[in-house]
Amino acid sequence: MLVDSPLSELRAYRPERSEPADFDAFWQRTLGAARAAATAPQFVPYDSGLRTVEVYDVTFSGFDGHPIRAWLMLPRGARGPLPCVVEYIGYNGGRGLPHEYLTWSAAGYANLVMDSRGQGSGGYTHAVTPDLAPAGDPGTPGYLTRGIGSPETYYYRRLFTDAARAVDTARQHPAVDPDRIAVYGGSQGGGIAIASAALSEGLAGAIVDVPFLCHFRRAVEITDNSPYLELVTYLRTQRHRAEAALGVLDYFDGVNLAARATAPALFSAALMDATCPPSTVFAAYNHWAGADKDIRVWKYNGHEGGAAFQTAEQIRYLAKVLA
Repeated sequence: MLVDSPLSELRAYRPERSEPADFDAFWQRTLGAARAAATAPQFVPYDSGLRTVEVYDVTFSGFDGHPIRAWLMLPRGARGPLPCVVEYIGYNGGRGLPHEYLTWSAAGYANLVMDSRGQGSGGYTHAVTPDLAPAGDPGTPGYLTRGIGSPETYYYRRLFTDAARAVDTARQHPAVDPDRIAVYGGSQGGGIAIASAALSEGLAGAIVDVPFLCHFRRAVEITDNSPYLELVTYLRTQRHRAEAALGVLDYFDGVNLAARATAPALFSAALMDATCPPSTVFAAYNHWAGADKDIRVWKYNGHEGGAAFQTAEQIRYLAKVLA
C-alpha cells in the first residue's frame, strides 16, 4: 500500500530546511582538514580472475587521513582517459568483491567502489575498512546514532568526508577523465551520493536511488522501519537529548546538502517504500540546487525501487551526461 502522500503532493513537497548557521563553515573546515592530512592514494593491481575488467585494490586518505579501501575497475583494453562512476554502498554493506560490481565497467566506464568504514557485517557485501574514531556518546546499536552527541563526532561526518575524498582519488588515476565523473548510490549509498555531490566540485552527474539520510525530522515521524528505527529508539530513550540530536543531524541531512548540489541528477523514489518514505526523497529532490534534474517514480514498489528497470534508466542517463 502507499505509505506516504499522494504523488501530486509529493511532486510539490519542498519543506522548509532546518539548517545550522555554520553549516558551510563546518563542511569547509572538515574537508580542508581531510585534504591537508591526505597522502597519495595507492592503486595495487588485483587478480580478480575477470577477463574483461582490470581491477585495482585502492587505499586512499579519508576523514582525518584515515586509510579507506576501494576497488577501481577499468574495462580491460579501453583507451583512456575514461569517464568514471564513483559508487557508494547501502547500509551495513561494504565493497565486497570486484565481480559484484560489473555494471559500470561493462558500460565502458571506470568504476571506483568505496568501502564504508566500520560497516559490512549486515549479511550481504563485506567491508574491510575499520572506523578508527571512537563511538562517542551513548547510541542505539547501528550507525545512525553513533557519535550523535556532536557534529564533530558524528559517524556520517567521517563517511561523507570519505565520499568526497573518493572523488578526489578517482581524479588522481591516469585512466580517469577528471572532468567526467558521476557519483552513484542507492539507499544509504544514495544519501552518500547526495553528500558527495554537495561537497565535490565539477561533477558531471549524480545518480540517487531511493536515498536514505534525508529529511530526518519527518522520517522519524512517519516510519519506524530500520534503519530509521535506530533513531526513533534513541529519541524514545534519550528523551532529554531529542532536540539536540536532531540539531546534530541537520548538518548531515540530505535536504540541506541537496540545496548545495548543482550537478545534473537522476533520482528515483518508490511510493510503497516504508524504509525511505517517498516524501523524504522528494524533499531532497525538490531542494536540489541544479536545474538539470529528473526523478523516476515506481508506484508499486518498496525499497527495492525500480531495480533492474532503474539500472536501465541509469545506463541511458550516464551515456548522456558522461559523453
